[in-house]
Parts: sequence; C-alpha cells; structure tokens
Amino acid sequence: MSLLSASSVAWMREKFRDLPYGAFGENIVVEGVEVHKLPVGTKLRVGEVLLAVSQIGKECHSPCEIRRMLGDCVMPSQGVFAVVREGGVVSVSNGVEVLVP
Repeated sequence: MSLLSASSVAWMREKFRDLPYGAFGENIVVEGVEVHKLPVGTKLRVGEVLLAVSQIGKECHSPCEIRRMLGDCVMPSQGVFAVVREGGVVSVSNGVEVLVP
C-alpha cells in the first residue's frame, strides 16, 4: 500500500494544477501528518486498517511520466509504502492515527 501526504501532492500541484489524486499510484493521501517523516516500522491506524511503514521513497523508473512532464516527482523522497497488518474498511472521512511504539 502506498501513501502520500496531502502537502506532497499540493507541492506537485504548484507545478501542474490539474494533477489528479492517484497520479503517483498512491492508495491513500493523508492530511495533517507528514508521513514521509515517520520512521520505518511506525504503525498507522486508518479506519479499521492497521498499517506498518515499510519503506520511505522508491527509485523512480527511468524517468517516470510525471518526472518527464514536470521535471520532478515526489515518490523517490516522499512516497511511503506500508504493509497491511490488519485489513478492514477505509473511508474518505477516516483520520490517520500514528501509533506510538
């Protein structure tokens, strides 16, 4: 599962206004938490789902479509990947709770 902070998407939208949510392949956009600043292993509760951060950033395939269009991409430095520890339902209105280890 992949996550991006809303601020990361907003930063890219400054370069390209019509960039839709999901353009980076992210499953969840998080408001109020800079998810890319969380350490690997951090657990997050989103609705019924429990996630564990497994990776921050990823190597952009050479170069991705967004990097070709805009000259930059947030996924290498701000994309967050997580393992689903407990499945369930996630709704748009769900908040994100960062669980302290």
